Amino acid sequence: MKKKGYFISFEGIDGSGKSTQIQKLAKFLKNLGFDVITTREPGGSKGGEEIRNLLLQGNVDRWSAKTEILLFTAARCDHLERIILPALEEGKIVICDRFTDSTRMYQGMRGANLRNLVDTLNEKVVNFDPDLTIIIDINPEISLKRAKSRKIAEERFEDFGVDLQMKMRKGFIELAKEFDNRIEVFDGQQSVDKLAKDICSLVKAKLS
Repeated sequence: MKKKGYFISFEGIDGSGKSTQIQKLAKFLKNLGFDVITTREPGGSKGGEEIRNLLLQGNVDRWSAKTEILLFTAARCDHLERIILPALEEGKIVICDRFTDSTRMYQGMRGANLRNLVDTLNEKVVNFDPDLTIIIDINPEISLKRAKSRKIAEERFEDFGVDLQMKMRKGFIELAKEFDNRIEVFDGQQSVDKLAKDICSLVKAKLS
């Protein structure tokens, strides 16, 4: 799929600091003269946000992992069609808080053959991957405390507990090895400013 812009996704377990680093990177790139938009998954588009409310609120057993995969894929398609692809076609840099890699982890690792389902839907339906994915790696116990301290309604996945976060952290590191052509891992336990500097340096080099 041809495009003119550049697509960056941020990944990591809940409370890893993605939102803060996305804001800092967007500001850095805008100061360099790039046209930047930030967005998120699930969500980003009107339809995607409606599905987000279904997915991120309520009891942990509200949906099966397979049903979640289908809902995430539907939200992602709407997000791509209405927000991401038009922005890239206009030459913008799109920075997204989570994309398909999160579905590979949070849903794909929760049952037999579910990862295969995520990959099949990504290949046959979504058919799009980021140019660069940044994973912020952090101790799950630290990140979960951060996430729970936010006191927001969207805590369904945090409510799965630290065991899931530990499993996801390991999974993200393995994913970085699997897709080493586009995934870069950063230490999320260093200072916020040092982390931002490292991320901005990498992205600037990629764009040049």
